[in-house]
Amino acid sequence: MRVATYRCMNATIELDLLLPFVAVAEAASFSVAADRLGVSKGTVSRKIARLERRVGAELLHRTTRRVALSTAGAALYERAAPHLSALQRAVGSLPEREEQPSGELRITAPTDFGVVMLPDIVARFTMRYPGVRVDVHLGQRAVDLVAEGFDLAIRGAGGRLRDSSLAMRRLSPVEFLAYSSPFYVARRGAPKQIGEDGHDWIGFRPALRQLGFPAGLRPRIAGDDFFFVREAIRAGGGIGVLPTYVAEPLAKIGELVRVLSGFRVQTSGLVLLYPSSGTLARKVVAFRDLLVETLKTRRMG
Repeated sequence: MRVATYRCMNATIELDLLLPFVAVAEAASFSVAADRLGVSKGTVSRKIARLERRVGAELLHRTTRRVALSTAGAALYERAAPHLSALQRAVGSLPEREEQPSGELRITAPTDFGVVMLPDIVARFTMRYPGVRVDVHLGQRAVDLVAEGFDLAIRGAGGRLRDSSLAMRRLSPVEFLAYSSPFYVARRGAPKQIGEDGHDWIGFRPALRQLGFPAGLRPRIAGDDFFFVREAIRAGGGIGVLPTYVAEPLAKIGELVRVLSGFRVQTSGLVLLYPSSGTLARKVVAFRDLLVETLKTRRMG
């Protein structure tokens, strides 16, 4: 028996052509296949004709009574059908096809915001959406969301967005005040202005000027984490500028005191970043909305 040859190995075949072919092969009918696919019989016939031209072989023997696979058609069906079936199952089982958000949500945020604000928000989010797992990474490093597989980043607002692959949503502004410890004030007194000589200053190194420190001031203690700055102030090391959401819990119990009552810095605050390409996953939309809703009711500035 002569075995039919075809150029399938060298052809690029669209799924749009393979799906009708597999449907006809399994139904042994153009009409039934068209009904299953929700298209016209003519559409199915034209796509299979295109597929036959693409592979260079007749795939189906057509008679007035029946449709049967040719040798080439049987070989193509044997190779293509299992892969199409697996692909359809994979797409059908994607978490984001479900009505409720599900899957893993990866978030990166600054340590201070992550420790003070995120635990409650994340806990409420997972209670509201039991199908979602949340993986939070805290630190000051500006991660590459796409390359490192993150869904969302919470960052300090830093002007215009330079990465065109990301979308940005502005969150709450943040208020900064000057604080010291009761021990330091009792020992050294309170300053009359920020950066005043004769006092020890504790600074958040990445944003000294933005937080009101005069040019040229070298803090006695500097750090790149607001929790470190807060704890150095609480230990009596000097005076520093802190976000109110970081400082006020300790100020309320007397472990920090506010100084320079007329000093106040309000920054544009925090932004939420997420990849802008394609449709947003339900888990991303749901967390974004809960975060925005929560920050509207919690004072950060």
